[in-house]
This record gives sequence, C-alpha cells and structure tokens, in this order.
Amino acid sequence: MNFSAGFLRLSVPRFSRSLATVTHATRSSPQKHDWTRQEIQKIYDSPLLGLVFRASSIHRQNHDPSKIQLCTLMNIKTGGCSEDCSYCSQSSRYSTPTQASRLLDIEPVIEAARKAKENGSTRFCMGAAWRDLAGRKRGFERILQMVREVRGMGMEVCTTLGMLSPEQAKQLKEAGLTAYNHNLDTSREFYPQVITTRSYDERLDTISAVRDAGISVCSGGILGLGESDADRIGLIQEVANMPEHPESFPVNALVPIPGTPLEGNERVAHHTLLRTIATARIVLPGTIIRLAAGRNTLSESEQAMCFMAGANAVFTGEQMLTTPCSPWDEDKAMMGRWGLEGMQSFEQASVAKKEGAALGPQATRTVLELQAESS
Repeated sequence: MNFSAGFLRLSVPRFSRSLATVTHATRSSPQKHDWTRQEIQKIYDSPLLGLVFRASSIHRQNHDPSKIQLCTLMNIKTGGCSEDCSYCSQSSRYSTPTQASRLLDIEPVIEAARKAKENGSTRFCMGAAWRDLAGRKRGFERILQMVREVRGMGMEVCTTLGMLSPEQAKQLKEAGLTAYNHNLDTSREFYPQVITTRSYDERLDTISAVRDAGISVCSGGILGLGESDADRIGLIQEVANMPEHPESFPVNALVPIPGTPLEGNERVAHHTLLRTIATARIVLPGTIIRLAAGRNTLSESEQAMCFMAGANAVFTGEQMLTTPCSPWDEDKAMMGRWGLEGMQSFEQASVAKKEGAALGPQATRTVLELQAESS
C-alpha cells in the first residue's frame, strides 16, 4: 500500500457555503468509551417498544428529529476485487451477475454528483472495488481530483477504497474528503466466518489512519450474515469504544446476491433491524445512523419505525454499489408525508468541526455556537 512520495499535493480551497442554522434545540450527550457487552446486551434485550421510546428520546436530545441526511452512492470501479467477502458480488472469486470494469473517468462521476445535488442529496459517496491502493498511483490521482471537484460543488464527499495507509489518508484529507467508509461488518468473533482475506485489525488500522488524518469515520455493519444477537452487540461495542465515536454508523440489511456464498440467507427480521438501530442510537448518541442497503425491501411503516428508533440518514438515488436503491422522487414524497426534510451539507457539528477553516469563518462560528448551546 505504499504510495510514491513525489505526488503533488494541492491545497483545499476555502468554501463560502455556511452551515445551516439549526433551530431545533439539542443538548449533546457525553460519549462513553468503556461499554461492556453486558451493558449493551441489557439495552438490546429490553422490551422493544420501550427500547424504541428510549432511543427516540435520546435521538431528540442530540439531533433535530425533523432532519434526514440524504446521501447518494456511486460505484466508480466495479468488480474484480481480490477479497473474499462472502456477501459481495464484486469479488473475483464468485460467479455473479456483476461485471468487472475499470475506474471511471472524472466527468461522468462529476455529472452524477451534480444530479445528486439537484435532487437534494448533500453527501456524495464513491466506492471502488479493490483491496487497497497499492500500485494504483494514477487511479488514486484521479480519485483525488474527483474528491476536489465534488467538494468544490459544496457537497460533503465520502469514499470507500479499501485499506488505506496513513499517507493516503492525509492526501485524501488534503483533497477535501469529508468522510471515509470502512465497515467492520460484524463482531470480531464472527468476522472470520464472513471474510478471510482481510483481518479485523487491518480494518481497525485503516479506521485509525482515517481518524488521525482528521477525516470523519463512517463505519457500521451488515445484518443477516448469519450472525447472532451477540455479534450485533459486539459490533456496536467495537465502534462505541473507539477513541471517537464514528461520525456515522451505516446499518445494512443483507441483500443476498446469486453466486455469493450467502445467496441463500433469509432476509433479516425487521424487529432485529429495529432493535439494532435503537441500541446503536442509545450507545452512540451523537452519531448519524444510516439506514443503508436493503432499505428498498422495507415498507414505509417499517422505515418509519427505524427513523423513530434513531436512524437519521439514507442512501437515495438510482443505485447503491451493486444493489437497488430507493429513488429520489419516492423518498422525497415519503419524507413529505412524514414532515421530514433533508439536512444541509456540513450541518452536523462534529463534521463541521473536523472541516475547520475549509468551511470559512461563518461555519466555524456556527460550530462554536452549537457547542456553547450544548455545554
């Protein structure tokens, strides 16, 4: 994963877009970093309606309950991955409908970001199917330029590119990257049943490199892999006891894909999804919880319960990486029925704080005001 030392670094321009004014009064709960599994299990096992009520109350203390973050995800390099993630159709080890393709040129990616922004998305996420960036100097340079241009549009920008070195993380930060997604997927104990080509600690090393570079961490998991309740609890404990809680915690419901080892897995029960979201909201009070893959299989009432339990972000648009996504028009109509609206870019105080000077002085003042209100 070594990257040549001679790469030209470009400074990130300052952006004049200011933070939205948050009118909903919130008081941030303190972060706890010494959770035991027994403590989390007690929460997880509590009566479901009471659990959802408790999670909803904590959500309202820490977030504006009328706001949902709208994110759009684009696959910028599909298939041909050397990893053996048993849920993923992009692995070269499995015979699946997904066809391998090269890294996209910059312009179609920027056009997709423009379309996402026009439809209300404020975070644009780009995914590339490979283990790491070793030997991909030209491709990495192209991705850095994609990051610069999407960030220049005033959007939050996220990537998921496999494992990163500390130097690569710094270069992404300098290009303007807002967040980096690197899911842990499940508990440390169950992880070897899902993936053997990348260790749990290698994933944690990438997350540490991202966090140390000043990039917001996006890290969550997948439900329906064959894991137990104890594994879901273990996943939540792992992210909760990081030095900083992740900025966002995606909760994916497995979409079984023909040709993968998990093609025959049953759909995860809605009550399990709901219980996981509610527990994560209580344990990670300031984190954005993103209802991610598999949302299109939920009814509107099932989605409503997830948001009541503390989820406050979705992927919306034409496609996720290799699975279907709920279209913008359907999501906007649904949100209208619920009285919800999309967050603005950099509205989350923890994200704005990490962005610092790149957002401009007005945004910095807004963050300080939010922190003062919460203290």
